[in-house]
Amino acid sequence: MTIPKIGLFCGVLAPILWAVSIVACGTMRPGYNHFTQYISELGERGCSTEVLMRYGGFIPTGLMYVGFAVSLLVMFGESWSGVIAAVFVGVSGLARIGAGIFPCDVGCGEPIVSLSQRLHSLFASVAFVTIILAAILWGIVFRRYRGLGELTNHSVGSGVLGLMFLMLMVWNAEPGSARGLLERLASGTLSLWVLIFAARLSRIDPHLFGAYSQG
Repeated sequence: MTIPKIGLFCGVLAPILWAVSIVACGTMRPGYNHFTQYISELGERGCSTEVLMRYGGFIPTGLMYVGFAVSLLVMFGESWSGVIAAVFVGVSGLARIGAGIFPCDVGCGEPIVSLSQRLHSLFASVAFVTIILAAILWGIVFRRYRGLGELTNHSVGSGVLGLMFLMLMVWNAEPGSARGLLERLASGTLSLWVLIFAARLSRIDPHLFGAYSQG
């Protein structure tokens, strides 16, 4: 199996593992509420699902995003816009790894006391912003490639929709609000985009990929 194929497999697997880890850890936490609680609370310091969420959710899926980004660099390396868009995917993966390495405090909210929570919040924010930018930029890149143009609207739409959900989450950050649901809608929209993107590319022979360019 070639490096591009391995990376594309990572792109398909990462969203699935991310969803499974959220559902599994949430099920294992009595009283946990997906509607009102952040995803990061599944990996908060000292909780029963901390280790599983950090080392079974955040870090491995972040590594898979990096692997997916490497494949994108190989396949779209002749395009400067494709390179930048691939780098955004990779940075998002690295930031997710950082969010897994540094857990948030209990509740993952204000006031922020520990350095670990400050770093977690920073990395989580970078992960979200860069994957949103990646989705929008890839929507532009797709227009240059025959057979991928149909992904343009979905890609840009996913980025814009993800941003909208993220902003609504920030504006509704009070405990007991729908912040958990809004975060999951943002994360789910962008994760689905990654899965569809990777699955579509996996149907193309990476060695012949240059032939798909419109120039």
